[in-house]
Amino acid sequence: MDLITNLSMGFGVAVTPINLLYAFVGCLLGTLIGVLPGIGPVATIAMLLPATYALPPVSALIMLAGIYYGAQYGGSTTAILVNLPGEASSVVTVIDGYQMARKGRAGPALAAAGLGSFFAGCVGTLILAAFAAPLTEVAFKFGPAEYFSLMVLGLIGAVVLASGSLLKAVAMIVLGLLLGLVGTDVNSGVARFAFDIPELTDGIGFIVIAMGVFGYGEIIANLSVKEAHREVFTSKVHGLMPTREDFKRMLPAVLRGTGIGSILGILPGGGALLAAFAAYSVEKKTKLHPGEVPFGEGNIRGVAAPESANNAGSQTSFIPLLTLGIPPNAVMALMVGAMTIHNIQPGPQVMSSNPELFWGLIASMWIGNAMLVVLNLPLIGIWIKLLSVPYRWLFPAIVLFCAIGVYSTNNNTWDIWMVGLFGVIGYVFIKLGLEPAPLLLGFILGPMMEENLRRALLLSRGDWSVLVTRPLSAGLLAAAVAMLLVVLLPAIKRQREVAFVED
Repeated sequence: MDLITNLSMGFGVAVTPINLLYAFVGCLLGTLIGVLPGIGPVATIAMLLPATYALPPVSALIMLAGIYYGAQYGGSTTAILVNLPGEASSVVTVIDGYQMARKGRAGPALAAAGLGSFFAGCVGTLILAAFAAPLTEVAFKFGPAEYFSLMVLGLIGAVVLASGSLLKAVAMIVLGLLLGLVGTDVNSGVARFAFDIPELTDGIGFIVIAMGVFGYGEIIANLSVKEAHREVFTSKVHGLMPTREDFKRMLPAVLRGTGIGSILGILPGGGALLAAFAAYSVEKKTKLHPGEVPFGEGNIRGVAAPESANNAGSQTSFIPLLTLGIPPNAVMALMVGAMTIHNIQPGPQVMSSNPELFWGLIASMWIGNAMLVVLNLPLIGIWIKLLSVPYRWLFPAIVLFCAIGVYSTNNNTWDIWMVGLFGVIGYVFIKLGLEPAPLLLGFILGPMMEENLRRALLLSRGDWSVLVTRPLSAGLLAAAVAMLLVVLLPAIKRQREVAFVED
């Protein structure tokens, strides 16, 4: 009964005209930011943070939260239509979403992403409302050793993501880990692999690699063939909404993705990102139905599952922030800044000292998710019109938007040259039949793995056995070893080779 009373108080706060207005502004800004490649919610919230000083605390947080989960929706649009993952968590959506668009099924892909995101967002918010305190205890059990083991499991799971040769998949992960080492050592402050280039001391940006390898690489590959042979969007658009068969296949995938995202979202670090990769890996392991399109060639489950997972994860990532005052990612760290601006101390006391803020923010998430569906579903037809633009006009616009997006993150022309370089590398990957998704996962998880391993060894005074003496860490490592052995078994290896016949 307490939950119902609290939620009714929250909705009383959230449905006031001023808060509805800021929820809508946040959702609209988030969607536009997600669609524009490169800008992202972190940069936007950082820019808008000073502007929230004049707003009431609840309105400010409702708007910033809307930007965050709105960007998760919008990020899938460019991923599906133009092969550009606007957000880290949209990297997996590219694999099947873009192939669906090329086959004239961009409408069902966008609808699957939108509806899956809406369902997952609502469930994630319900979990946040009902289980915030107990779920925080789970996150508390994760120390540096457990995070390291979880990320090892994530990287081995990425091998499942890559179609074709296992050796190529491992090579891409290792390359991603090496690229993640470029920059300044956190502990010693010494530049690593920077080659005396000042711009490399800060490391290589995720956006630079993602846009270069996916966006520019695809453009170079298309421009390398004659116009008559370009297989960009050759098929006629088949409907704007998923068919009954699509819904039948999507539903279990959305449920699985929502479950995975809800659990992994509460973990500090790459919760929503790991959730998207994990959800896609699970889908690839489930049996294909008769007549179903293989993964990597436009399977709707490959869009619905990761999009559900990253949205459920983005909602449950508010749990450690609101209950412990611990920001699990960069966006939540900015939310802590917004709360501090308004003299609110984030932590367990928020629920008791500011119940209107706590429950008002949770209630606004349901309203925001409904607004996003109302905003995004009618826009599907407009986004699909982009596909009818001749490619000779479309690709310069993509190049320009990418360049603006990349430049706006650091105000540095060096990043634009780096995107061009990674575009050439992406083209080489296409020619060699290499999957770039495991590279990006390795690149993101590499620095986090190193940091947590070092922290674990510092706490254990250099004793490596800490990774296997802590039960949770040992269990995760055992799961990683089991997964590796299963993938390497000759029978499984033969089945993989049959499933992923390389061109």
